[in-house]
Amino acid sequence: MEGETLTFPNRIEPAERRLKQAESLWFKGTLAKIRLGLAQGRTDLAIIEQWLPYGESPPLHIHRNEDEIFLMIEGTMRFVVGGKEIVARAGDTLLAPKEVPHTFRVESPEGAHCFTITTGSDFEKLVRAFGSPALSDELPPPMEPTPEMIEALTRTCRENGIDIVGPPLAGT
Repeated sequence: MEGETLTFPNRIEPAERRLKQAESLWFKGTLAKIRLGLAQGRTDLAIIEQWLPYGESPPLHIHRNEDEIFLMIEGTMRFVVGGKEIVARAGDTLLAPKEVPHTFRVESPEGAHCFTITTGSDFEKLVRAFGSPALSDELPPPMEPTPEMIEALTRTCRENGIDIVGPPLAGT
């Protein structure tokens, strides 16, 4: 082996280039930047960077086909995963396994910043289907969901392997 050089195929573009190509979407009340996913030919992994406002809480839901991992960058989020409450802060990583009901609520007044990583493309497809192109790198204007919006979200979730099974988390 001495003198031999091992080479590995470079299957991933340099991160600097990929960051510039991130697609920015407003998804519900959040700003989501898709860092890795379908656009790069990945169906087994998605990495979405998210900025979330204080009080943001999705309905209790189950991912049928993929695990969801949250890597906290800034802020505090209160999670309920499988009935267990967990508080996550900057630097924490939390796993919501597939087929386990989970939700969260942003508890820090300044909002939260995290990476959401899934072991599939269902969540990314949901963000693309229900989101809209971000008009800026800021959070979207706040808006109260209408019954029609809730019905559309429930339907779009179901079409993308995610079942809504309960309400969002209430404030503490």
